Amino acid sequence: MIKGYEIELAKKCISFAAQAGADAARVTLGKCVTDAYTLLNGQLDKATHSADRSVYIYLFANGRYGTFSTNRLEENELQDFIRKAVEMVRMLGEDKARTLPAMERTAKDAVTGNELGLFDEAYYSFDSDKALTDAYRMSSYEKLVQETDRPYRIISEECEFSCTADDNYTVDSQGFEGRHKETSYGTFAEITIEDTEGCKYSGYWWQTSHKAAEIDFTAVSGKALERAARQINPQKRKSGRYRMVLENTISSRVVTPLINALNASAIQQKMSFLEDSVGKQIFSEGLTLMDLPRTPGKNGSRLFDTEGVATADAPVILNGVVQRYFVNTYLANKMGIEPTVEDVSRPCLMPYIKGQTLSSEEKELSLEDILKLSGNGILVTGFNGGNCNPVTGDFSFGVEGFAFSKGKLTHPVREMLITGNILELWNSLIAAGSDARPSSRWQIPTLAFEGVYFSA
Repeated sequence: MIKGYEIELAKKCISFAAQAGADAARVTLGKCVTDAYTLLNGQLDKATHSADRSVYIYLFANGRYGTFSTNRLEENELQDFIRKAVEMVRMLGEDKARTLPAMERTAKDAVTGNELGLFDEAYYSFDSDKALTDAYRMSSYEKLVQETDRPYRIISEECEFSCTADDNYTVDSQGFEGRHKETSYGTFAEITIEDTEGCKYSGYWWQTSHKAAEIDFTAVSGKALERAARQINPQKRKSGRYRMVLENTISSRVVTPLINALNASAIQQKMSFLEDSVGKQIFSEGLTLMDLPRTPGKNGSRLFDTEGVATADAPVILNGVVQRYFVNTYLANKMGIEPTVEDVSRPCLMPYIKGQTLSSEEKELSLEDILKLSGNGILVTGFNGGNCNPVTGDFSFGVEGFAFSKGKLTHPVREMLITGNILELWNSLIAAGSDARPSSRWQIPTLAFEGVYFSA
């Protein structure tokens, strides 16, 4: 992790920039270490160790701006590097919208880097032998190939365990200092099978956590196999409008266009279907999307953005009314609007059932609850390509999943296409669950929509 002398060197970079003639500067020092172990069919296929150290230097001089980076942390080299960088900035075109954020907007509470509890101290006792043993615990290949009573055979199993430690320190010439540290442990498994007709299917599953103790190494491969096997014998469905339920593993796909459209860069470039939408009822009253970046111990939480601006728990869309854009300092100056933060950190979509006021008990809504509520339709468990037009909101996505009737899954479906407009889709929201995956940074639960057009 970042050492004390490296922090002092980052601070010296600010002085070097001032000595070279810069009006202002920001320096971000980052360190990242990742170890990963990949198994193929129960045998070690690949082991990797990567360590990255970088210094990003943001320079403001004479109304001009430039960004530079290096992984060299020798004081004399850095001083010469910054001097040359400032000379280069002076040759760039003028852009007076480039400034540091106002000091009162920056975070004051990111001192140790672990205020949010995202760094697992157990990382310091990380042992490669134990990590490899844990990776082997993930694999079920030897057991699976010996089981002959299944209506399919195992073609391949790939498992991966990774461990990452990340440490970032930011300082600027106004006096801001902030640090963020976190660890991430992840498991992933993908299994490919072949049925008696020679058709192949793949299923995958994953877990992530900032704590090693929360990872269940024995559960991932079995879940991947279950998701592969349930795809066997898909049946065709006629084109038409169906109720659509989106599984919590992929439901964020229909939230992403909303977040992108609320970014000031998209609005400034006339590439947003949510331009001039703040304060307006654009969506169904059932859509409440919060950004909760200051929740301790949760993936995606952070106390400041890359500019050093303090984050805050705040609504993005409240009961269908757009509350804010994501506006960094540069775009605020350029567009003449109030700055916020540069981007969403930890979006959380709130539970909802159309036409109902939920009690505390009813707010516990699982996939099974929403299928029962929806009655008949199609459960989407995977997206296969497609896109959403950022200007109009029109979308077209390839999907796969399951037909369901009376709240129960009936058979798999594949190679279908959903089309429509993202604004119309969100205005047809029937329900949102409370079952967002804890390991995901984006807390988007199971969702249900009315009258979505599926092409067979």
